[in-house]
Amino acid sequence: MRVAVIGAGSWGTTIAAIASANADVIIWARRRELADRINAERANPDYLAGFFLSGDLVATSDLERALDNADLVVVGVPSHGYRVVLEQTRGLIAPSTPVISLTKGIETDTGMRMSEVTLEILTGHEPAAVGVLSGPNLAVEIMEGQPAATVIAMGDTDAAARIQPVFNTPRFRVYTNPDVVGVELAGATKNVIAIAAGVSTGLGFGMNTMATLATRGLAEMTRLGIALGGQALTFGGLAGVGDLMATCGSPRSRNNRVGYQLGRGRTIDAILADMTMVAEGVKTTRPVLDLAARHGVEMPIAEAVGRILHDGETVQQAMAALMGRAPKSEGHGIVP
Repeated sequence: MRVAVIGAGSWGTTIAAIASANADVIIWARRRELADRINAERANPDYLAGFFLSGDLVATSDLERALDNADLVVVGVPSHGYRVVLEQTRGLIAPSTPVISLTKGIETDTGMRMSEVTLEILTGHEPAAVGVLSGPNLAVEIMEGQPAATVIAMGDTDAAARIQPVFNTPRFRVYTNPDVVGVELAGATKNVIAIAAGVSTGLGFGMNTMATLATRGLAEMTRLGIALGGQALTFGGLAGVGDLMATCGSPRSRNNRVGYQLGRGRTIDAILADMTMVAEGVKTTRPVLDLAARHGVEMPIAEAVGRILHDGETVQQAMAALMGRAPKSEGHGIVP
């Protein structure tokens, strides 16, 4: 199988490195100098410094070359640049070729998931061949060879089963799931909850607070997912609670680090100015809240994150508002 990975950030490079053990892989980098360094140095110093990349992995900045005769296209571009990059692939991807997104975000202006953006741009593409790969996948830990697992969600379950071995390794276990909506929404919404978890750590709170935020955050994620057509069981799996645990609990998570610095008193503008990589939760919070409002879904933790990021509310004010909400049954509102 020939695999084209579009995007040479930390996660795109990690997935390309995994797949290169099982398939013929070419990775597209937006900048020619980065592609040249990957080929010459067998490393991606901009995003994964210190990790060796197999000589079987080829990099290019020529999108047409990357997609030539690809049997599988994997798109690892941040949500805010996803549409622009994919528009450049029109006419280069066959309608039946599986297209898998690695992006854990929602498009800001439209509220669309990445699979929806893909199908809007690639007119005539087979809907069941468009999917997502998502799970508790911190790139550095996987490059270190730590055991982990992920989920490929596609409507075409036979195609998903054929793709499964491309990414499966002795240290990286791959499952399949037909629930594209649920897996995509789980990956996007958990980043918002992870910001709240980082705030908690930054404020000096312990595991009681973290567990509370994660558990109630999972309820919010599930409510929105069901309202948009996802399956509740998906949110209890790797793409839901699994990814939520990894992102809320690890300082290696960019969204967690953003929240931590907010909890320490820094402004969001100052935090973002220092970052070289994207924390999807920052851009995803607003469209997630727009979707929740449109579907009548209550998401108080996500709303608190939104007020901190966009309305100038302090983390102390947000915490007080959450803790001051009227008492309810734990099961209240888990399903819309």
